[in-house]
Amino acid sequence: MQSILGILLIIGCVFGGYMIHGGKMDVIWQPTELLIIVGAGVGAIVLGNPKHVLSEMWHQVRKVMLRKKPDEQFQRQLLLLMYELLQTAAGGLKALDAHVEAPQESELFKRYPLILAEKKLLNFIVDNFRLMAMGKINAHELEGVLDQEIESIHEEMNQPAKSLGKIGEAMPGFGILAAVLGIVMTMSVVAEGAGTGEIAERVGAAMVGTFIGIFMCYGLLDPISNMMKQLVSEEMQALETVKVVLVTHVAGKPPLLAIDAGRRLVQLNLKPSFARLEGWIDKLQNPDAAPAGAERG
Repeated sequence: MQSILGILLIIGCVFGGYMIHGGKMDVIWQPTELLIIVGAGVGAIVLGNPKHVLSEMWHQVRKVMLRKKPDEQFQRQLLLLMYELLQTAAGGLKALDAHVEAPQESELFKRYPLILAEKKLLNFIVDNFRLMAMGKINAHELEGVLDQEIESIHEEMNQPAKSLGKIGEAMPGFGILAAVLGIVMTMSVVAEGAGTGEIAERVGAAMVGTFIGIFMCYGLLDPISNMMKQLVSEEMQALETVKVVLVTHVAGKPPLLAIDAGRRLVQLNLKPSFARLEGWIDKLQNPDAAPAGAERG
């Protein structure tokens, strides 16, 4: 909703200010200019990106517009899921098979619907628990593997924002393209003996193309691209949290310390205190007991 509010503010202030200044919206409404600019931008996106990048771009734009940002509930579910998985692994990594092989059907995973809804995060968790179950791997080796995987995921997920940002930078150029075509058309009517009023109207319509290109660049596409980058950073933070928990666990630390190591990577405005984390775990282990740890937090 914040994204939609921002777009409404931009549109309202720009066009509202224009109308207060005495402008008329019918002058701005130039569908052919809009078709040229938007069509060129969409065509350039389709031409310059493979299908999977286009699909991810659409997914990220929708998520930016409609999603709620990760909150404390998301962080709680992630940390408690990892704690339960580590507790299950304490009985032998093979005990995890029933959960990591079919997480959508696992009663353990079903207790954490916010994590089940994040497909990339879910796959990262189950794939790396499978890796740990396949054979002995030390903390240094696991950290190297996870760092490479996270870097690869980050590069792939960041590509849509980069591509959209480049198209945003090109929009003023597409606007000039539309304006030049408008001037060409104006020159053709000048040759036919058009009056000064018609010429002025056509020149004004042509210049709208430049306005549309600049507006779409700085008012829409650049902010949306920036929000997509922030979305990717938030998703990478969740992967980094999982990585630190797994590496700390493989290094021989008990589950609570491993979870606390992951807690430290949560962004500051959402990071629970250690006492609050203890309260969550106490309530998980003793659902009927008073959440003393939560009270201390």
